[in-house]
Amino acid sequence: MTHALTFDPASLDPETGAPAEDRLISGTPTFRTWNFEEAEGGIYAGIWEATPGKWRIVYDEWEYFHILSGVSIVTEDGGAATHLKAGDSMILRPGFKGTWEVVETTRKDYVIRV
Repeated sequence: MTHALTFDPASLDPETGAPAEDRLISGTPTFRTWNFEEAEGGIYAGIWEATPGKWRIVYDEWEYFHILSGVSIVTEDGGAATHLKAGDSMILRPGFKGTWEVVETTRKDYVIRV
């Protein structure tokens, strides 16, 4: 059975966080995450938002995301920078290592498979 989800961030309390100190490169970014789906088999979906800053990222999971607002730059170690803005989508696969820089507060929806 399928069902549609509607999401209103004002109706849920977000989880808050920040990059680990040993991964922080610049700024004082903060995160807000609204997890609204957790399914068997390690599937998660929701909305994530971050304020400006730059930090190292290491992915052990597979993630698809779509930028809803803001501007970010994701750069794989040894690779080119990917500039992301509202309407852009990306997939990060297990083993991805690099940096995430939020230039303008960014909000994305995501699906993660661990």
